[in-house]
Amino acid sequence: MADTFKAQTLGWLGVFRLGLVQAALGAIVIVTTSTLNRVMVVELALPAMLPGALVGWHYAVQLSRPKWGHGADSGGRRAPWIVGGIAVLGLGAVLAAASTALFGGAFMPALLVSIVAFTLIGAGVGAAGTNLLALLAARTPPARKAAAAAIVWIMMILGFVVTAVSVGAMLDPFSLAKLVRVTAVVSMVALAVAFLAVWGLEPRGQANTEVSSQAESAPPRPDFKTALRETWDDQPARRFTVFVFVSMLAYSAQDLILEPFAGLIYGYTPGESTSLAGTQNGGVLIGMIITAIAGTVIGKSRPSFMRAWTVGGCLASAAALSALAMAARVGPSWPLEPTVFALGVANGAFAVAAIGSMMTLASAGPPASEGIRMGLWGASQAIAFGLGGFLGAAALDVMRAVVGDASAAFFTVFAVEGALFAVAAGLALRVGSAGASDLRLPPLPAGEPLPAE
Repeated sequence: MADTFKAQTLGWLGVFRLGLVQAALGAIVIVTTSTLNRVMVVELALPAMLPGALVGWHYAVQLSRPKWGHGADSGGRRAPWIVGGIAVLGLGAVLAAASTALFGGAFMPALLVSIVAFTLIGAGVGAAGTNLLALLAARTPPARKAAAAAIVWIMMILGFVVTAVSVGAMLDPFSLAKLVRVTAVVSMVALAVAFLAVWGLEPRGQANTEVSSQAESAPPRPDFKTALRETWDDQPARRFTVFVFVSMLAYSAQDLILEPFAGLIYGYTPGESTSLAGTQNGGVLIGMIITAIAGTVIGKSRPSFMRAWTVGGCLASAAALSALAMAARVGPSWPLEPTVFALGVANGAFAVAAIGSMMTLASAGPPASEGIRMGLWGASQAIAFGLGGFLGAAALDVMRAVVGDASAAFFTVFAVEGALFAVAAGLALRVGSAGASDLRLPPLPAGEPLPAE
């Protein structure tokens, strides 16, 4: 018999350990989707559409997330998938950095290596991220699912911040060879952290008697196509999928152009623009922490609190992007760092509310369907991120070609992104009014002891 999951619930220390895995994942991702992008566009003078297409491809690879989620629902050990995914992700990151260095002399070989690299990056993120979420959902009691998810995501943003600041310092003075070395170091450290974090969290050979007993009394599990169709036919799940798509499209469209914006309009160095990304993610971290605390404290008496916070976060993100559009018109006299920080805070507020609702909705379907649901929303997010990054970069290239003015091009793209966030706010209202989720972080019942590790 294959090894199955522990019946023991996951305590806060276990949640923290899974958060370390998410932080390790985020540390590698920010180098591949932020720093490498800036180097291609500014230092190598390549079209912004190229890194946009590569990042879009790595999201396309993640369309297999529902399949991985369905497999996790069927039982088995998830820790090997998590560690293996981080290892594949790290290998892809190093190859991506090496291919970036190759672009200076051999375009076609560099492009081929880049495609392989971003295929590995997408597979690694999907395998590790989906199974981490499945493990978190399966082992966390319903009363603390959303709060646990918020902790894990906050730690991922913390990984973004720490990596952005440290990598930014290590890259100056910049060279392509140093870029490859720094990426390799980040990947090895991340893999070591992930391996130690999951060590012993899912002991080999210990059966989950609760899952086994449920499997004996429950009807046979549907196959993947049937499970996916049943999930999509569920109206709350479907509406939430659309909300995830639009909001993440708005969220991601500025990812690939923010650092080039800082370099082209404000004259930032690679290290300075990477640190600016750290400033943004620092704001996301603060926004998440504030929302998680407010949702737990205030949400106990106001079930609609997190829905309002989601809508407010989307509207605040729209306002911050409008301010960033003005920064493109005004130029270096505009306070860029406070604007980027405010955008991060607003993004963090809406994101943690959406995460809370995701974990709640994941448990609202049929038994043992958490993986397929989170896989569906993860695929929706992947499509949005892939399209958002590519369309944002492509729109920038098109606008620069049409108007011949970089500042006007950035202004237009940032303004459109703000409008998308306003649309997402309206969709969030529809999700709440349809009863899809109360969008609140469930508080820990009073007096409930923490489970032992």
